[in-house]
Amino acid sequence: MSRILIFANGDLPDLDKTRALLRESDFIIAADGGTRHALALGRTPNIVIGDLDSITKEESDALSLSKGGKMEQVGVEIIQYPRDKNETDLELAIQHALTLNPEQIIILAALGGRLDQTLGNIALVSNVQCSTSSNVRLDDGIEEVFFCREQVQVNGTNGDIISLIPWQGEVIGVVTTGLKWTLQNETLYPQKTRGISNEMMNDTATIQIKSGLLLIVHRRANH
Repeated sequence: MSRILIFANGDLPDLDKTRALLRESDFIIAADGGTRHALALGRTPNIVIGDLDSITKEESDALSLSKGGKMEQVGVEIIQYPRDKNETDLELAIQHALTLNPEQIIILAALGGRLDQTLGNIALVSNVQCSTSSNVRLDDGIEEVFFCREQVQVNGTNGDIISLIPWQGEVIGVVTTGLKWTLQNETLYPQKTRGISNEMMNDTATIQIKSGLLLIVHRRANH
């Protein structure tokens, strides 16, 4: 499987920007209330996963949900968990997506809104399994967030904002190309703001590191 989109139950600031991220071939997983975003964008989820406490009657009717959780009419699979659980619905959705061995996972509607949820969502993507098994990113059409363990390429446009944030400790040997303020074999520290608000000079930028875990926040200039 090439790409999975997971809709979380957070905010989507611009549906048109989000719509531009979608492909017809995407496999869609909705984490409980994320179903509303998929439906708003005209997409029927392949899978709905979670405790289903955030799906409205209107959304349920739109998906032809039955009491038994079967939706054979529209080909949607329901994976329901009890409300009393240790994981968030998004964590369960990511875990399931990883079992499908996709080349890329993009998580939508996981940024903004509640700060605790946003930080928790970023922490989920920092998981070693996520980072090494697939290309896993959070995106809402305006910003994308992902991690660098060795080298990554950022695709955007001139003027996009790139912030490099050390995660869980210092990041050693940071080298960048295609950014306005170049870093050459530098160390970034979590208590310093050295990597905040750099700018892309071209359509691509490359970041390399020798050790550590680097959080990359890419804010598109044309938002």
